[in-house]
Amino acid sequence: MSTLPKVAWIGLGIMGSPMSENLVKAGYDVTGYTLERDKLDRLAAAGGTAASSVAEAVRDADVIVTMVPASPQVEAVAYGPDGILENARRGALLIDMSSITPQTSVDLAAAAKDKGVRVLDAPVSGGEAGAIEAVLSIMVGGDQADFDEAKPLFEALGRTIVRCGPHGSGQTVKAANQLIVAVNIQACAEAVVFLEKSGVDLAAALDVLGGGLAGSTVLARKKDNFLNRDFRPGFRIDLHHKDMGIVTDAARTVGAALPVGAVVAQLVTSLRAQGDGGLDHSALLRAVERLSGAQA
Repeated sequence: MSTLPKVAWIGLGIMGSPMSENLVKAGYDVTGYTLERDKLDRLAAAGGTAASSVAEAVRDADVIVTMVPASPQVEAVAYGPDGILENARRGALLIDMSSITPQTSVDLAAAAKDKGVRVLDAPVSGGEAGAIEAVLSIMVGGDQADFDEAKPLFEALGRTIVRCGPHGSGQTVKAANQLIVAVNIQACAEAVVFLEKSGVDLAAALDVLGGGLAGSTVLARKKDNFLNRDFRPGFRIDLHHKDMGIVTDAARTVGAALPVGAVVAQLVTSLRAQGDGGLDHSALLRAVERLSGAQA
C-alpha cells in the first residue's frame, strides 16, 4: 500500500492533464474530475481514476488540487452543496493551482478554514511544455506547515518551488509573472517583424539573440512558434487576457503604475477582439504584423 496521500484532481485541461499524469507516474493515487469525458478517459488510461462529480472525487482525498481557468470556475467547484468545501473531509489540504485573483484565494482560504480544510494557492508558470516535462515554477501562498507538507507533491510537478508568503501571495507573484511574460512576448514579436522586414535570416538572428542578454525562457520556448507561425495553443490569448486584467486591477489596488503593461494588455485585448483568443499567446506576433501592414 502506498503511503503517499490520496489526491483528487479537479480540472484536466491543457495543464491539468499532464500534471495529474505526472502525479500518477510518481506513485500517487489520483482521482480526477472534469467536464470533458475524453479527458477523464485519458486520466484513466494513464492509471488514474475517473470520478463522476466533484463531490465523488474529493470525498476520500487527503489532498485536493484544482486547475481551472479563472476565479469563477474556482468558486464554482469550491462552493455550494456539490462543491469541494461541503464534501471534503476535515483536515484535507486544498491546493488551488489555477491563476486567479489574489482576493479570491484569500476568500477561499477563509471559507475553507470554517470547514476544517487547509488551503494553499499555488499557481504555476512554464506552459504546456513545462507541465509535460514536470519543470514548472510553482509560486505558493499559505501557511509554512502546509507548504512543507505539500512540497513532495510539488516536486513531482515542477523544478522551482517557492513559498512567497501568506494566502494570496502565490497569485500576486503569478500576476507579476504574467506581466513579464506578456511584455516579453510583445518585445519578441516586434523584434521578429523588424528583423524580417530588414531582410535578416530570422532563424540565425533568434539563435544569436537567445545567447545574449536578450535571451529569455520566453524566447527559447516560443522561437519555433515565431519561425513557423505555429500558434496552436499552449497558453491561450483568452487566458492571458484574463491574467492581464488580474495584474492591472491588483496594481491599481496597491497604487503601482504599469505603463508598459497597460499598453500590452490593450494589445492582448485587441488580438482577442479580432478572433484570435483561442491561439497561443505567441500570436501577439499577428497583431504586430497587422500594425506593420502585413496580412495576418
